[in-house]
Amino acid sequence: MKKILITGGAGFVGSHLCERLLNENNEVICLDNFFTGDKRNIKHLLSNPFFELVRHDVTVPFFAEVDEIYNLACPASPIHYQHNPIKTVKTSVMGAINMLGLAKRKNAKILQASTSEVYGDPEIHPQPEYYWGHVNPIGVRACYDEGKRCAETLFINYFLQNRVRIKIVRIFNTYGPRMHPNDGRVVSNFIMQALKNQPITIYGDGSQTRSFQFVDDLIEGMIRMINTDDSIIGPVNIGNPGEFSILELANKVIDLTNSKSEIIYLPLPQDDPLQRKPDISLAQQILNQWTPKISLEEGLKKTISYFEKLLQEDKTL
Repeated sequence: MKKILITGGAGFVGSHLCERLLNENNEVICLDNFFTGDKRNIKHLLSNPFFELVRHDVTVPFFAEVDEIYNLACPASPIHYQHNPIKTVKTSVMGAINMLGLAKRKNAKILQASTSEVYGDPEIHPQPEYYWGHVNPIGVRACYDEGKRCAETLFINYFLQNRVRIKIVRIFNTYGPRMHPNDGRVVSNFIMQALKNQPITIYGDGSQTRSFQFVDDLIEGMIRMINTDDSIIGPVNIGNPGEFSILELANKVIDLTNSKSEIIYLPLPQDDPLQRKPDISLAQQILNQWTPKISLEEGLKKTISYFEKLLQEDKTL
């Protein structure tokens, strides 16, 4: 039994990771300040004697006996990370410093949940790990993009200078049950609007593309990454290379929900990437032939079912 710390553990991805690691007979400490995390996401885990929930902000040092750390803490949707951009930068940078310090003291493995946003609005398609990115350092998305880029720098230098046992994954668009219904991300936006028969809002003309990864595929990739040999540090792209336009996604959601929603078009936000697709050849090579298994349609059906239940339980949404 390993003792594993998950920062941001009550969030969308973190809660799925907590659940999976507990099911594999580990002891899990879930650390969250509940800025975007939700206790409902981990409510079903609270009775497990090997699960511990701690309200804590990663910008403040944290001390515990741990074997592994998954550093997920940071708001990931534009609505949330732009709400307090200075706090977003602090969470990425100071959170990384504090968790790397803990990993150094305990000789623990530590995985950084980085992001495809480090590539910015890419000039190379699909995006391989060797691409340095095309990021506006003073744009509205910079608090998240540059915060995550700086966190990668910290991880690499803790490895080079202190031999901390690091892993870096770059996560591409991920969706699934337990997404925040009002986080402003495209999948949750479209599903909520469709289920309410409200107009579906597309920013731009809808021709921009994204690759959508179901959360179970991401969790599998992250666990395989932290279990690799210490010589493998990353960064490694974890995403689904299936590429869809935003308009295709909107029409698919309308079909799957039997919605009466119409599509309306709004101006494209600043620095919004026109293309996003992972090159996952490295992940397939080093993560025991990991590859995403859940199709967009299958994943959307599971996510729609979750949001339907959520709307029935909470009429205020």
